[in-house]
Amino acid sequence: MGAENERRRLLPWAVVGLWVIVIAVAAMFAGRLADVQRDGAVDYLPASADSTHVEKVRAKLPGGETTDLIVVYHRDGGLTAADRATAGEQLARIATEQRLTAPPEGVPSKDGTTLMYPIASAASAEPGADKEEARKAFVEEVRAVATTDAGGSGAGGGSSGSEAAEGLDIEVGGAGALQNDMESVFESIDGTLMIATVLVVAFLLILTYRSPFLWIVPLVVVGVAAISSRAVVYGLVEGFDTTVTSQSAAIMTVLVFGAGTDYALLLVSRYREELRRFPRPYDAMRTALRGCGPAVLASSGTVAAGLLCLLVADLNSSSGMGPIAAIGVVCALVAMLTLLPAVLVLLGRRVFWPLIPAYGSEVKRRRSFFAAMGTSAARRPVAVLGTGLVLLGALAVGILNLPGTLKQDDSFIDRPESVTAMQRLTEAYPEQSAQPISVMAPTGRADAALDTVRTVEGVADAQRGRSGGGWTEIAVFAEDEPESAGETATIERLRTTLHERTDDRAYVGGPSAQQLDLADTSARDGMLVIPLVVLAVLLILIALLRSLVAPLMLVVAVVVVWGAAMGIGGLVFEPLLGFEGIDPGLPLLSFVFLVALGVDYGIFLMHRMREEALKGAEPEQAALSALRSTGGVIASAGIVLAATFAVLASLPLVPLAEMGVLVAVGVLLDTFLVRTYLVTSASVLLGRKVWWPGALSRPPAAPRPEGERGDRERESVGTGAREA
Repeated sequence: MGAENERRRLLPWAVVGLWVIVIAVAAMFAGRLADVQRDGAVDYLPASADSTHVEKVRAKLPGGETTDLIVVYHRDGGLTAADRATAGEQLARIATEQRLTAPPEGVPSKDGTTLMYPIASAASAEPGADKEEARKAFVEEVRAVATTDAGGSGAGGGSSGSEAAEGLDIEVGGAGALQNDMESVFESIDGTLMIATVLVVAFLLILTYRSPFLWIVPLVVVGVAAISSRAVVYGLVEGFDTTVTSQSAAIMTVLVFGAGTDYALLLVSRYREELRRFPRPYDAMRTALRGCGPAVLASSGTVAAGLLCLLVADLNSSSGMGPIAAIGVVCALVAMLTLLPAVLVLLGRRVFWPLIPAYGSEVKRRRSFFAAMGTSAARRPVAVLGTGLVLLGALAVGILNLPGTLKQDDSFIDRPESVTAMQRLTEAYPEQSAQPISVMAPTGRADAALDTVRTVEGVADAQRGRSGGGWTEIAVFAEDEPESAGETATIERLRTTLHERTDDRAYVGGPSAQQLDLADTSARDGMLVIPLVVLAVLLILIALLRSLVAPLMLVVAVVVVWGAAMGIGGLVFEPLLGFEGIDPGLPLLSFVFLVALGVDYGIFLMHRMREEALKGAEPEQAALSALRSTGGVIASAGIVLAATFAVLASLPLVPLAEMGVLVAVGVLLDTFLVRTYLVTSASVLLGRKVWWPGALSRPPAAPRPEGERGDRERESVGTGAREA
């Protein structure tokens, strides 16, 4: 007895001490994750796509990977001689200060309003140069020179630069500028996302617990999990050269806070129940862990398994996100099942002040909101189930109204200079695209490839570029504007024609081709990853619930929720939010998140329903009791998870905002409609069949009369004696 008491006293302290060491080490590396995040085009492209091969080959050409910019000069009434002089002086200065691959040459528009200077730098390829820093420096230095405040004399008698520039618009666009603007947004995401998420979770925990102290504990523990996950991911980058994008890091942060807080809500709720039954917090926590531990493990297992299915995706951004996000979920799980229980035990009952659960006390029985919902679902299960399915089906019809594929220029909530510059070029040069399509051909076949390219319908011009390493780059300008249907058709014709007419494989890339490859590969990945996610989640549910019917019911429910959420996206993305397209990876990633995370709440509900059934409760009673006891915590968990994903909607990038809206809406639908009404009503309708083919699917054997049971027992003993 003394040894047991000693263990009760020392174990929580040992767990906390171990975590203190973990955090001391993790804190040294967690902050470095932002320094190793990569957001280059290749990090988001499909691994096997033409456009990815083009980017890789371009980096190996003489001069290495170039940073391509377009400096745009525009005046509504037509450029003046002073404007052209200003442009010439600025470009001469840029050519002097920067390492350009070729002297800049101006290309005037036919209407005389615009003058563009395509320029490129290979500074990032210099020995010892940091590619990212060299590219950023080039873009920033060009922008510093190309401003209306730049000095220099204009034509017409030495007017000052500011006088000559009055009414002149100068913008820097091109792929390099777009990437710089994109990364500037990503750099602001980490801090903004972390602060916003912490504030949202803190606010919701205060509302949930109505305690001045209790909310701090899970928030601190989930913060520990977030630091640990960032440190682990940083270790993967350093040890195994794992690619981490800003998008992956952002999603991981949201998952750690959302999933971790959900697990904390479930554990604390069960712990509060057990404190009324046990005098010592240690025993109450041990019982709580035994009760909800399997559900939490299964929940995190479904999320991690679903995310790891992304590893088979060809899209680098999706396949890279899988293990990164899974690490976040696992870190949240470990922290919530070790550190949180230890801290709660050490703090004792007083952490719940002022609503302290006293030993031996009874919860005040009052008709709860979820009890009322359960009763209504049980009273008319067919009507409730049918109405719910019709509603979800009607919402799913909105999928037909989803906008097309998101263009790069439309990826920002607030459009930066690089985007407005390219839009101006589209208007000023309608005869051809200002954004080249890159064709990479074997050097021995470059001339033939160039001739072939020029014969392709939709090509306005083509020029031979750099050569090296057995490859030659051909810059192709389409007749149609970037990422339009016409340019997309031209890219497809280029690929088909080059494949048919050249002996060796020629690759077609560039920004527009990248967007085309993203859309095509995302569709193919969906056909592969979605069945794997469904199968993985189904197997985990079967193992937990020991049934086939209940897991199938839960999986079908979350798939229907995903369809309804996508339909809502179709109703709000373009009409209300002004998003002009959806990110190609959105359907797949939203499916993985909604199925894996949505099943969580089904697990919490069905696992408690199974507990009640094992105690002998009838099917309807078990369903209503489970909803009554878990409805509040599931609602709180759903609101927290939806709110954390909704934080993404406040970020200035359309793809992340779309992800935040879809997952938040889907989680709320799942929490307040599917779990409370549809799963409960379906469980009431199915009765014991919901546990088929497990033992719970069979009715218990009727008790036999005492006399008959005694006769059969004596007969059995006699038979055994004779056999002996």
